[in-house]
Amino acid sequence: MVMFVNDVILGAMEFSLKRIKKSVSNCCCLLLCATAVLHAQNQHKNGPSNAQESRVFTENIDSKIPANTTKPWTRWWWMGSAIDEQNIKASMISFSKVGLGGVEITPIYGVEGEDANNVPFLSEQWLALLDFTIKTADSLGMQVDMNLGTGWPYGGPQIDLKHAATRLVVDSVQLNKGQRFTGNLTPQNVKDTLGAKIAAVMAFGKDGSVVDLTSNLQNNSLKWKAKKTDYTLYTVFTGKTGQKVKRAAPGGEGYTVDHYSNKAFEQYTTRFNVALKNNGKGLRAIFNDSYEVYGTDFTPDFFEQFERLRGYDLKPHLQELFATSDTEMANRIKSDYRETLSDLLLTEFDEPWTEWANQHGYKSRLQAHGSPGNLIDFYAAADIPECETFGSMPYDISGFRREKEDIREGDADPVMLKFSSSAAHIAGKPLVSSETFTWLRDHFKTSLSQTKPEAEDLLLNGVNHIFLHGSTYSPKRAVWPGWKFYASVNFNENNTIWEDAPALFSYIENCQILLQSGKPDNEILLYWPIHDVWDDYLKGQRFFQFKIHSLDEWLHGTKFYGLATDLAQQGYATDFISDRFIEDLSYENGLLQTQGVVYKSLVVPDADKMPLATFKKLVELKKQGAQIIFQGLPESVPGFADYQEKNNTLSQLKTENTSLLHAENSIGKALRDKGLYPETIVETGLKFIRRDINGEKIYYLVNHTANAISGTFPIQTEAEKVLLYDPLTQKEGVGISEIQNGTTLVKLHIPSGGSLFLKTAQSSSKESWQYLKESETSQVLNDEWKIDFIKGGPSLPESATLNELNSWTELGEDASYFSGTARYETTFENPDATIENWKLRFNEVRESAKIWLNDVYVGTLWANPFELELSNLKSGKNTLRVEVTNLPANRIRAKELRGEEWKIFKEINMVNKDYQKFDATIWSPTPSGLLGEVSLIPLIKN
Repeated sequence: MVMFVNDVILGAMEFSLKRIKKSVSNCCCLLLCATAVLHAQNQHKNGPSNAQESRVFTENIDSKIPANTTKPWTRWWWMGSAIDEQNIKASMISFSKVGLGGVEITPIYGVEGEDANNVPFLSEQWLALLDFTIKTADSLGMQVDMNLGTGWPYGGPQIDLKHAATRLVVDSVQLNKGQRFTGNLTPQNVKDTLGAKIAAVMAFGKDGSVVDLTSNLQNNSLKWKAKKTDYTLYTVFTGKTGQKVKRAAPGGEGYTVDHYSNKAFEQYTTRFNVALKNNGKGLRAIFNDSYEVYGTDFTPDFFEQFERLRGYDLKPHLQELFATSDTEMANRIKSDYRETLSDLLLTEFDEPWTEWANQHGYKSRLQAHGSPGNLIDFYAAADIPECETFGSMPYDISGFRREKEDIREGDADPVMLKFSSSAAHIAGKPLVSSETFTWLRDHFKTSLSQTKPEAEDLLLNGVNHIFLHGSTYSPKRAVWPGWKFYASVNFNENNTIWEDAPALFSYIENCQILLQSGKPDNEILLYWPIHDVWDDYLKGQRFFQFKIHSLDEWLHGTKFYGLATDLAQQGYATDFISDRFIEDLSYENGLLQTQGVVYKSLVVPDADKMPLATFKKLVELKKQGAQIIFQGLPESVPGFADYQEKNNTLSQLKTENTSLLHAENSIGKALRDKGLYPETIVETGLKFIRRDINGEKIYYLVNHTANAISGTFPIQTEAEKVLLYDPLTQKEGVGISEIQNGTTLVKLHIPSGGSLFLKTAQSSSKESWQYLKESETSQVLNDEWKIDFIKGGPSLPESATLNELNSWTELGEDASYFSGTARYETTFENPDATIENWKLRFNEVRESAKIWLNDVYVGTLWANPFELELSNLKSGKNTLRVEVTNLPANRIRAKELRGEEWKIFKEINMVNKDYQKFDATIWSPTPSGLLGEVSLIPLIKN
């Protein structure tokens, strides 16, 4: 494959030339784009260009994948929307040069002193700047997504109180037999009075009687006597949460919309119907952030909707709904209540939202986590389901740094991540995106090496369209460190890691090219018994949200989670499926057919509750010959309506199909007995994901263990050839392999922290993969090193000569404050001119480094392992030049020690990883530069 930088840019230029008569603005963007490319090409003659080459093995790879989709994208925070054409253009060119494929615009709160520059959301000026952004992106071969709002969650000035997020408010009064109640019914707590309207008044007698008093009301006044027995009088109000848009941008302030009401959704979109009628053409997708709608558990017509969906009137069962005791009846009522909220969010909001987007020519991107319902169905409602990671995960990678004081523990549980990708796979959605690197480290302390395994875990769990979190729009007039969003890594020119970020983006692109090709190849469906969660007591909570920050409440410890984890550890590839998608399952040609891909088996965890319709469908499929494997049979149906009759039917079905239905003690053994074998390569510690391209397989293998993994390992397919591709170095070739007992044995070597793609083929014209191993000898490059500081601030320290490689922060105060790039140079003798291949290994690089050997660029080191192969040593003297870039932490520390204020942002302003006051003065200098030995190791053929 030819260089992507040329393909993408030339394609963008050709595309834009066809439209050059349409817009002078487009012409300007085109010229700037061409200038940027020529600059990148000139750089490449003497060193790496910012737009990295991407080259992968191409036999039978889908060439129709848009280049801008395979590249990583970024969320682009517009602070106060204090934006202008000049700075938009400069930022977009910068994004393009480093290898980003697109941006998602999310306007948020503003910057102190910038009020005069703020552009109100959806004003004529704002829409014109949106169009300018889209045209600029188009000229650069990029695309644009947009948050359909500002901040989060959805809401704004168009939402009146009637259509605002709603909550159930309840008051109760005890009446003794013979006691009369006379008075106005208003919420007892002042905080509950906002928008409160009476939805129902019910009296529950001690003798079990229920009296509906709603029709007795006169202007919210009630007169009623408890005649027969003691009563508890419940007044249910349709109240309002009062929540407003969080982190709203100017022009986007207002109430959060009612997410259970289609009428509220329609009111929300009226503003966009007008604004985007003649603007926003060329937007790729609209975005909806994670469901952070707090305390909304009701909607004005909830009782009517409940009766329609659940088949009975909820009002006579309010006592059970409000009960704090753990009883079967209360749990059944609460289960129905929770399921109704789930149904309403899906059918009244999420699905209409995607329909609205498609009608306007856009795709939809949705973060479903946090929603009060079935995450699989919610994710599947979008064209592009999106998960997220938050915080830092642990890795055993050799040399990987994860300082406790700089991190918050992460939520990137593999099972949680697979909800979004599973939804995409079963619904036939080709892209799965992710909000990536949120709060990965404290501000100014995230290195490129720390991003790699986090991104890899996303890719391994089905994500193939990474969005960085994120980049903040920062105009040239803003002094360093520029404008910064409080939870973001801040991928832009103000962050020193931008210097070598193209290497990270190239790696992600190389992976995504392959992970967007073909189709997912997970052979097993795993049923998610959500009713076991809905029916749970849940500590008496009536309302429940499936949040990524509280997995212990609904995921960890469940039989579903245990089985999903166990299957993954055995080497089985699974996707999750919901009741709604089981309804549409069919069985053809020995395979289970979903809307997306096909599966060989469906595994059912030991679920206590299962809808009767789901169980009937599973029995029907099993009778047809489908491989339906039960870990356990359900004990009961969920919910209240006719549950005893349904339970009888359930029992009858189990009895009638005794020979067909039985629980398996070992799911792994049951799968193997049916000819489904795991990828035993996981026993080495390797992680994998697999895709299928017309019968040929793609494997993505990642080593997050502490040691290199070498040997010959089986993959569960028969292939004449296995092509190997390293997405980091772009090395490729045909590996050594042989077919044996229905598998293919492949010779592999993957270092700690490394990764490799395998692609099966019946034939290949590629050269053989070069297997090399380290000899037992090595030479330390211990001659003098010269260090020159070439780029960064607050000022450039003086040059120095080093006899030992230690942190440059030890060279004096100026160096301890410095963040940027320093050039190291040394010379050394070739130890053995007969050796063709060498490995150059660095003990520690803080944080990334470009390498030149004899003035020829040989690579960028930015992640573990910090080593690369050399094949061009000269006899005699050789010159090694290393340009090392550190983190911005030392410079921000210096700025705060000098008392220079940079935290000038409205609303939350700036906090640390623990949401406490940010204070860099308490930091110690962050080690920087080359630390420890640099070694030259002979490589011999293996």
